[in-house]
Formats: sequence, C-alpha cells, structure tokens
Amino acid sequence: MTNWLIDELAYAGPEHLDPTFVAGFDRKQGADDIDDIAVLEGYGLGEDSVVVDLGAGTGRFALRAARVCRRVVAVDVSPAMLAYLGERADAEGVTVERAQAGFLSYEHQGEPADVVYSRHALHQLPDLFKTQALVRIAAMLKPGGILRLRDLILDVEPSEVPALAERWLAATATDPSVGYTAEDIAQHFREEYSTFSWLLEPMLERCGFEVLEASNPTGAFGAYTCRKR
Repeated sequence: MTNWLIDELAYAGPEHLDPTFVAGFDRKQGADDIDDIAVLEGYGLGEDSVVVDLGAGTGRFALRAARVCRRVVAVDVSPAMLAYLGERADAEGVTVERAQAGFLSYEHQGEPADVVYSRHALHQLPDLFKTQALVRIAAMLKPGGILRLRDLILDVEPSEVPALAERWLAATATDPSVGYTAEDIAQHFREEYSTFSWLLEPMLERCGFEVLEASNPTGAFGAYTCRKR
C-alpha cells in the first residue's frame, strides 16, 4: 500500500534534531506559568494513570508526570530529544518509556491511556494531518479519557493576523540562546501550521472530543482540555 502520510521527521525542523540546540531548548522556551499537572489532576490524573506525551521534547511534562503516574510514554520524532530526555530521567531517578515516533506513527501498546498530552508540537502538521493525529489520539484514549493540548493557536479573525504578527515579533528576544527571535517567529508563520481556534475547535469535536476548557489570553497560545466522547 502506498504511504500517503507525511514524514514527520522532515517537518520537525532541523534544529530539533541538533543535540546542541536540544541542550538549550528549555532555556529558549522560557518559564511556564501554567501547571498542566495540576490541571490534569483536576480531571483524575493520579498514581494509577497511563499518560502519553506526544511531542515530548526534553521531557518537561513527562518527567513531572512520571512522579505522579503509573506509566508515562514520551513520544518524539527526534532522537536527540529522546536521548536528552533519557539522560534527565536517569539523573532524576524516574521511569519514562521512550518511543521515537510522531503523531501519525506512534502505535500505543498496552492498556488505553487515561491522558494524552501535547505541548507546542501539533502545529508542525498541516490541518489535514492534524485531523488524523486527533483521530489517532482518540483511539489510544480510554472512553472518557482526557486530551490536554497546548499549542500556537491563532484566536483572531483573518484580518487581525498582521497586527498579531507585529505584536508577536515586537516581543521577541534579541539573543537566540535565551528566547525566540523575530526571525524564529517569522519562520514559524512561513513554514509551520498554526491553526485558527475557530477551525481547531470543530476539528476536535469531529475527531471525537468534547472541549471542556479553552483559553487563549494572548491570541497566539491556546490551551484546551478535552474529553473523549
């Protein structure tokens, strides 16, 4: 059968495959004022939970989840990210399973997940393939399971995009080692696939989810908590 799916490794961005970039990734991402573990604990996350972290990166979420949950699977297309995550897990004395795969290729084994988590990764996929990722996420969740999705999601009208882009570009870092520069953000607009919230929300519903919570205070970074129907 001819494979009609995209090669997610080719869409990941070459910097995410570079061990030097990966080592400074968390510093570049900056501090995070949203406690996703606490949010998910409000929906039943606990010591018996099975969690899949899709696009796990350096393990910022997966390593914390491993201290709370019975099983955590960290999935990423980048071998450099997974190697770094493994080193951190060993150093912190926690167990995290690792799988080199993407949204479209990860094959979940064992009992269904209670929670699937993804942060700043789904925007690597065009919308057609976002829907396929969401269908696959629903399939790996148990009935009533929770999807926590955070990403670069545009909560504006089409006519407002230029103004949003200018505000975003104006707030960027000048030093690429400590934050995203204007060129980084411009490259995101040119080469990656942020979706409008008013398109993503119907996509979530058509792919089998009920949106329980949604927020996007800046108009550019959205957070969704969804339940599998």
